[in-house]
Amino acid sequence: MINYDVIVVGGGPGGYVAAIRAAKEGKKTALVEKDFLGGTCLNRGCIPSKTLLKHAEIIEQIEKAQNWGIETGEMTFDFTKMIARKDDVIKTLRAGIKGLLQAGKIDLFEGTGTILPNKTVTIDEDKTITAKNIIIATGSRPFIPPIVGMDNVSYHTTDTIFDIKQIPKKIVIVGGGVIGVEFANIFASLNTEVTIIELGDRIIPTEDEAASKTLLKSLKQKGIKVLLHHHVHEIHEVDQQKSIHVVNKNEQSKIIEADELLIAVGRRPNTDAFEQLQLTMNGQFVRVNEFLETSEKGIFAVGDIIGNLQLAHVASSEGLVAAQNLDKPSVKMNYEVIPRCIYTTPQIASVGQTEEQLKKNGIPYKAHVFQFSTNGMALATGETDGFSKVLIDTKYGEILGVVMVGAHVTEMISQSSAYMFLEGTIDELANMVQPHPSLSEALMESANNLIGKGIHTI
Repeated sequence: MINYDVIVVGGGPGGYVAAIRAAKEGKKTALVEKDFLGGTCLNRGCIPSKTLLKHAEIIEQIEKAQNWGIETGEMTFDFTKMIARKDDVIKTLRAGIKGLLQAGKIDLFEGTGTILPNKTVTIDEDKTITAKNIIIATGSRPFIPPIVGMDNVSYHTTDTIFDIKQIPKKIVIVGGGVIGVEFANIFASLNTEVTIIELGDRIIPTEDEAASKTLLKSLKQKGIKVLLHHHVHEIHEVDQQKSIHVVNKNEQSKIIEADELLIAVGRRPNTDAFEQLQLTMNGQFVRVNEFLETSEKGIFAVGDIIGNLQLAHVASSEGLVAAQNLDKPSVKMNYEVIPRCIYTTPQIASVGQTEEQLKKNGIPYKAHVFQFSTNGMALATGETDGFSKVLIDTKYGEILGVVMVGAHVTEMISQSSAYMFLEGTIDELANMVQPHPSLSEALMESANNLIGKGIHTI
């Protein structure tokens, strides 16, 4: 039996980052992964979806270019090559992670890890290792709702959709959250007839309402049908054709036909690896303290299993924090400034609180919205959909939240995150010189408007 300072169970964005950081802290480290390094994010989530979304973006640009006098002839798709490129990107990044583990002299155990009491881990029941500390980073899996007929119907989850073999003629996506709308963009660009079924009153309900409305308008312009206030009552399949019976809030029903069905209604934590431990739980999630330590001393948990924002960069940040707390808990996770990104066209990016949250919490605030339709760079590039909204505290001018909708905003949001992380005020943002022409000028315009010094706002 090999003894380690720390064993990390799960090689996703929370786990492998924790292992590397622990090794850099001088810890003898082992990492256990039953599937592929990189977890859901790299293999079945962030990276493959963004690769395919880039394809969708280019297709849309080619279509738009015809209005600019650029003729390309008839456009065709080679779906096999698209999927092959996606696979190449994944393989490259997997190899990169493996190289980092080797450079850090981290022992990688490939197999299913089971955590036993006394901080012992078995791998596929034929290897046993032990450690002073354990970091659990086992991630999550798609949640499948109990819909009548699901057991007799072929469908895709957000884990399996990337293995689809051909472009469907019609696809129904159950769930209008981040994953659902991103896939709607991908398939719509491939000339698939897309229908989104969303139980709530708007898509991406956790984000800014104006951002939701802007994206909804864009989806409809792409020919995507969005059924709000609808739920799936029953599903049938005959000769690989699905019949999805949906009902709205007024109990009115309809049948939607499709050759593919994607279930994208959220994820649930993977708890199998530590079921033999008696950890305190918050419902289905592991309860941790401010240092990410569980109810059992020396066992930490990070990522989707602890129930915070299910984002890869959150899991990685938690992994770094947990790795620094192994000897003496001292580093706390900061959830105040977490950027949230949606890679649709237009993109949505936000950080901090939304207007809805500020109103709910009774926090006095001021807001300013700057439309990209009046921005020089947006007009020059033909990417005028969207806006920049800045929210500030009325007393000190502290930046409480920013939401941006438009092209490239998932890259731009880091500027706002930096200001908030460093506790910058709206005056400092207003006085920072932005390049011209750029989309970032929208932030400067909103900031100056909020202090009564706006220039390009009537």
